[in-house]
Amino acid sequence: MPDLPHVRPAAPEAPAGDGAAAAQPAGTRPSLDAVDVLAFLCEIFAFITLAVWGFAAWPFPWNIVAGIGAPLIAVLLWALFVSPRAVFAVHPFVRALVELLVYASATIVWWTSGNAWIGLAFAVVAVTVGLVSGRRRLT
Repeated sequence: MPDLPHVRPAAPEAPAGDGAAAAQPAGTRPSLDAVDVLAFLCEIFAFITLAVWGFAAWPFPWNIVAGIGAPLIAVLLWALFVSPRAVFAVHPFVRALVELLVYASATIVWWTSGNAWIGLAFAVVAVTVGLVSGRRRLT
């Protein structure tokens, strides 16, 4: 074994890039704030709204299909394009469009079920939170 070089372990070099990414330790994420929590609550509210609509608005055989299918499609779209770990990295306009599509579908469900004020309140909150969080992602 005398022919092997003596190597000491060293800390890896910091990646080149912007200062914000280098300031955080590896393997950690920024802490959540109120906008992140509100965005998550808006997502969950939209998915639950679509599920309740699917189960309540259709007759028996179709209510199971719509009650499972509507939120499943919304969650799939969200996971593919909008989530923080989205499968496809798309332009921010496409991301906002998919997010708006999910929120608008939940709003339309509330409007058509006779609860226009709930739909209007959800639309205002969801679009406001979407604008604030979208603006933050761009900077």
